Amino acid sequence: MNKVPSTAAAAEILRRLESRDPTLWAEGNVSANRLGWLGSPAAMLQHSADLRSWAESIDQANIVLLGMGGSSLGPLVLASALEKTGAMGSGRRLVVCDTTHPATVGALELDDAFFLVSSKSGTTLEPNVLLSYAMDRVPDPKRFAVVTDPGTPLAALAVERGFHRLFTNQPDIGGRYSVLSHFGLVPAALLGYDINELCELALEVDRLSAVQRGIEMGESTAAGRDKVTIVVPEPFKAFGLWVEQLIAESTGKHGTGCVPVPTTSPEAGEDRHVVPVSLSRPSDLAAEMFSWEIATAAAGHVLGIDPFDEPNVAESKANTIKELAAPAPSVVPVTPIDDAAQWLRNAVSTGDYIAVQAYLPFGCDAALEQLRRNLTSAFGVAVTAGYGPRFLHSTGQLHKGGPNTVVAVQIVSRTPAPPVAIPGKDYDFATLIAAQAAGDYQSLRSHGRRVLRVVADDPGELYESH
Repeated sequence: MNKVPSTAAAAEILRRLESRDPTLWAEGNVSANRLGWLGSPAAMLQHSADLRSWAESIDQANIVLLGMGGSSLGPLVLASALEKTGAMGSGRRLVVCDTTHPATVGALELDDAFFLVSSKSGTTLEPNVLLSYAMDRVPDPKRFAVVTDPGTPLAALAVERGFHRLFTNQPDIGGRYSVLSHFGLVPAALLGYDINELCELALEVDRLSAVQRGIEMGESTAAGRDKVTIVVPEPFKAFGLWVEQLIAESTGKHGTGCVPVPTTSPEAGEDRHVVPVSLSRPSDLAAEMFSWEIATAAAGHVLGIDPFDEPNVAESKANTIKELAAPAPSVVPVTPIDDAAQWLRNAVSTGDYIAVQAYLPFGCDAALEQLRRNLTSAFGVAVTAGYGPRFLHSTGQLHKGGPNTVVAVQIVSRTPAPPVAIPGKDYDFATLIAAQAAGDYQSLRSHGRRVLRVVADDPGELYESH
């Protein structure tokens, strides 16, 4: 049974959070320029009419969002919720392209597409190469809009090229806390969400209960129940992607961290802290997301870490650049898929978790979930699964900076995809994703992590080996 934190303790943490007290977290934290999300729901109310009017001016039926990290996963969840619940929206389809896999990039439908490019820094490699690819094929600047911080190179490019619209976001908001800012609400408006309603529902959140949720999460982790098992209703299962990256990147550092395990059915274990999530309609996501942002900030206080930095995320980025500059690709050890089960039996211990890292084309969701469930059953430990390189900018922080209880299973494609060039680069998308996978392998190994690499086109090949 989870111990309920005292109301007085939670109220004091909430008071300090709302007053933006930097001493709430570890010394040297970056909260001074990362707490703008607390005011996002109120601030964005002022933009709701403009966003609705602008969204109605877009003629295209397909929206392609080019981005990476937490700022991209929020829109993905909002789009999935409309689709899975059959809710009425604008009738537009939003596709989030946060991968560099050439099979997925090359399959993007561009003929009737409007492109939304999201990047806080405006310098992130993946959105920039995806933008180059899209502009090469659709040279009409009026079919592009940008969401970024003020003064970034991406903002300058949008002005220089005459893009349809430049949205400059409040700069004191990190990507994983940005869903209720322009990063999440511009795509929400394009999908037909009522922005007023989303902001008002977030403003109605019981902040004290949210802080209590975070305290429970942090205290459970400190007590050894660090696998935060978030049970999400089936129609909203994409919410698990967003909450996973929020918790993992915020708390997984300095050898500690909550290990988020999103699932649609309860999973038990001595190291589990189970949190059921109740969602009925797509607009409920706004309140749930804001509540989890508050909870995650509170958990950071309990664990004595900074929930707003990401000290290990840059490692894999740097390794990727080194790989791309090297005269020849690194040779990464590969385990035959028939030997994977035995390798895992030797590697996995009680209290560990398995992280399936699939550098595969999008569309393997069902197979990845089946693999996740099979591994959970076979080894009796928590299992997460995600696409690379998406997780490099979020959940990857936990894999390198969190507790050394991760057993990483890296799956890379066996069959080469048709070549997809990157305009202005001397490498293509296949070379880029290979460098990202190799770079992350090196980063994991440098932290003493156990890493299995297998080659397969279908995750099912791995669980069939069991």
